[in-house]
Amino acid sequence: MGTTVSVFVSSAFLVVLLTPFVICLAGRIGAMDHPGIRKVHEHPIARLGGLAIVLSSMTVLITTSFVNDLAEAPLGGVRRPLGAVLIAATFIFLIGLADDLRGLPARMKFLAEVTAAGALCWAGVHIDDIELADRLILHTGEWGSVLTMLWIVGVTNAVNISDGLDGLAAGVAAVACGAIAIVSFQGGDFFTAVFALSLLGSLAGFLVFNFHPAKVFMGDCGSLFLGFAIAACSVVCVARSRDPIGLALPALALGIPIFDTIFSMIRRSLDRRSLFAPDRSHFHHRLLDLGLSQRCAVLVIYLVTLMAVGFGLLMMVTEDLTALLVFGCVLLLLMLLFQAVGVVRLHESLMRLHHKCAVRRLEREDQRVFESLELRFRQMQDAQQWRQTIREAASGMDLAWVSFRTTRGGDDNEEHLWRSPKVEGSDEEVVTITLPFHNGDPTSPHEFEIGIQAHGSLETAGRRAMLFGRLLDEHGDVVATCGGAVQASHKQMG
Repeated sequence: MGTTVSVFVSSAFLVVLLTPFVICLAGRIGAMDHPGIRKVHEHPIARLGGLAIVLSSMTVLITTSFVNDLAEAPLGGVRRPLGAVLIAATFIFLIGLADDLRGLPARMKFLAEVTAAGALCWAGVHIDDIELADRLILHTGEWGSVLTMLWIVGVTNAVNISDGLDGLAAGVAAVACGAIAIVSFQGGDFFTAVFALSLLGSLAGFLVFNFHPAKVFMGDCGSLFLGFAIAACSVVCVARSRDPIGLALPALALGIPIFDTIFSMIRRSLDRRSLFAPDRSHFHHRLLDLGLSQRCAVLVIYLVTLMAVGFGLLMMVTEDLTALLVFGCVLLLLMLLFQAVGVVRLHESLMRLHHKCAVRRLEREDQRVFESLELRFRQMQDAQQWRQTIREAASGMDLAWVSFRTTRGGDDNEEHLWRSPKVEGSDEEVVTITLPFHNGDPTSPHEFEIGIQAHGSLETAGRRAMLFGRLLDEHGDVVATCGGAVQASHKQMG
């Protein structure tokens, strides 16, 4: 008991000493977080607080390890996998530090997370079997490593995403570390418990500077390190005890960040945006939009997190199936909370899904028409075939009309090549675009004027204009030759 208290107090005291120096260092090297559209702070704030968290927790952990000779402690065999966790977490910390100092692409950080998680699995830190009940054991087999990597990468990004308000990520991560410490002590995993307590103490001390109004942010170096360490420690707990509570309790503690990450990915996918694209529709943003102050929003999330963990602790004193029921009920309540604050909007999501499917269907149809028209353009040999092919292209791409205009010697010649019968008497909005085209003679410019039926979507109209223009670009020599024949026919007629 004395060791655990000293670990917590030492970590908190050390981070309180280190953080002012980190703030000064960040100011000197320009590692500042400046206000922006997605930011809620109004002046630059240092963003290397994770450096103080890592230095204090690692120092206390290593010192405690040597002083207490944890290798000889009961069940101290976890020291080797925890060593792998420390190495991998340090690697992730360095990636986050590089991002804070220089900026890294989101995909590069994601690749680093996958690599570190894969290295942990290779080192033997992965989920094998989970004992759901007395006679119900989930054998993960070869999928164990895949599940482990998904869990670690997912939690790492969840904690990173939650770092959007003063003290939010630090407070939620602290609750998760406390949950891991409880589970570890129950299972006799002393080393993992000490690691979790060192992180808990560091976060408690860091909140002195990070709670609103914040003097320092933990930055990606802190949030990525914490997320990775928490996820990996929970895997170590499950790997040793096969008790699912090692994952379930941290999952409830991180329930809001985890659900926030999942819903963000779904939202971006429905909006046809990159999964790595930033936005301002997270849970904490919605609380601010509802009128809560930053401090109140953070306290609300703290309260929800503590309540979720409090209900989750019932799983440790109930029967197996009852524990699963408790876990499911807490997850359901969290989902309803997301629905209540407006993060999840079922009707809007279904509409977005319907729109996405419709756009994808139109894209495939437009591409099919384009590929068939390419063959027709290659076969054009005279003006008559040229006219016919342009008409087929206009009809196939659902254009409203196509006109071909030439200018020579100050005289304009225009031929209306095609006009859709659907346009007559229709209230359909039509987008008109002029496509300049040159056949090698600068004194005789050509241009196409096309009308495109919008069908309620400027995006699809623009795509069809792009495909028509692509036909002109890729088969410009044929179009120029046949277009010249059309111009000659105009001249003869004149």
